[in-house]
Amino acid sequence: MDKQRRGQLIENLARRAERMRLTAPAILFLEMNRPLAFLGAQLLWATQPFLNLWLDHADLREFTLLLEDPAGVQELIERLESV
Repeated sequence: MDKQRRGQLIENLARRAERMRLTAPAILFLEMNRPLAFLGAQLLWATQPFLNLWLDHADLREFTLLLEDPAGVQELIERLESV
């Protein structure tokens, strides 16, 4: 995933959390589960065939790639904190 698309994905996730008034819970969840983010991403890969019934394939793939990268999780947390 290129940097521009990654930034766009992080921005979309942050805006969605803000719109739903879940910014603080999202930050707390990400901070608490940061060590498990990679395992969560692997779980998403394993359940992808089922999740694709409800979620867009490309969005799910990009979100999974974001969770696999510790820097991606950190960028998301930083963006949520700037809201």
